[in-house]
Amino acid sequence: MSHNSYGTHLRRWALSLPPVETAISYARDLLIRSLQCGPIPQHIAFVMDGNRRYARTHSLETIEGHNLGFESLARILEVCYKSGVKVVTIYAFSIENFKRSKWEVDALMDMAKTKLVAMSGHGELLERYGARVRILGDRSLVRDDVLRQIDRAVEMTKGNGKAVLNVCFPYTSREEITQSVRETVRQYSEPLRPEERPREKKKMFCESHIRRNIQSRQLESVLEEDDRPRRDSAQSHREDDIVVSDGDSASTNSDLDNSTLLGEAPSSRTSHSTSPILKPTPTNHLPDPESITAETLTQNMYTADAPPLDLLIRTSGVCRLSDFMLWQCHETTELRFLDVLWPEFDLWHFVPVLLDWQRKQRKDGDDAARAAGRLKVQ
Repeated sequence: MSHNSYGTHLRRWALSLPPVETAISYARDLLIRSLQCGPIPQHIAFVMDGNRRYARTHSLETIEGHNLGFESLARILEVCYKSGVKVVTIYAFSIENFKRSKWEVDALMDMAKTKLVAMSGHGELLERYGARVRILGDRSLVRDDVLRQIDRAVEMTKGNGKAVLNVCFPYTSREEITQSVRETVRQYSEPLRPEERPREKKKMFCESHIRRNIQSRQLESVLEEDDRPRRDSAQSHREDDIVVSDGDSASTNSDLDNSTLLGEAPSSRTSHSTSPILKPTPTNHLPDPESITAETLTQNMYTADAPPLDLLIRTSGVCRLSDFMLWQCHETTELRFLDVLWPEFDLWHFVPVLLDWQRKQRKDGDDAARAAGRLKVQ
């Protein structure tokens, strides 16, 4: 047995002693109560990185590292829900993970279907804190037996309404954004129901309004030009008071043909030409694509029902998002990259992050209050 493995087992043995467990539980509850005195992030996301590295450094099987990572997740979820966090989103399985060995992929799938159901059972973590499970990702990539079990976990927790556990499995942000755009295109390709159709309003630069104006002006121009030969003919009859002979009519028609060859429109010279028939443009009552905004895409994301992302934490010391929650990370999202492997991530690593987030929230609130005060004075 290596020195690291021996130290790990010794530490676990010491922490399992009843007096030590009691002291740790009391300290944990005290810390969580202190957190509740300040603002609490409503949505936290975790990139649970470092399971395989932890297994290698402790001479363990890769799947054992993932099992220890799941135990760490259970501890962190309890801290989150007990302190008042409403939504927790975890990066459980990336679509890119399918590039790993088949043995590891199958092991992760099997672990997901057993652990989720176990955590959703009667009296277990999710029921105690009223959290329901939501699966976010491309379900078409998951085996049928795994789908049945994760759907069972979703069904078991559907009545819980206090908190949410979003399990991204299998997931990438690019896939999420792609399906959001696809769903938006589908919605804007379907005609609106009569009760959804907006009232007609004139818009200065609306495409349909501009088209109707151009068509009406063309029609007025055609009608005016059709009336002009009649007025000229009536005036000529009044002045000359003569009857046009067949020869004159022939010469007149010849003159008209010449004028046509010179590039003048026949309709501008004779009323015998056929005016174009302008048919009204059919109205299909499709949604206006100009109304698509960033909020439209947000409503079609997997996390549409979740509050804005307040805090994203990644363990293992790697400073990148790895195609996770790219759309949800905005100007107010705090990103924290911690140099600790996920199986080692516990309350003592998590609480300092929450306290620092609270400190920044108070500072931002004080700055906003001072700015508002200066505006009132001015």
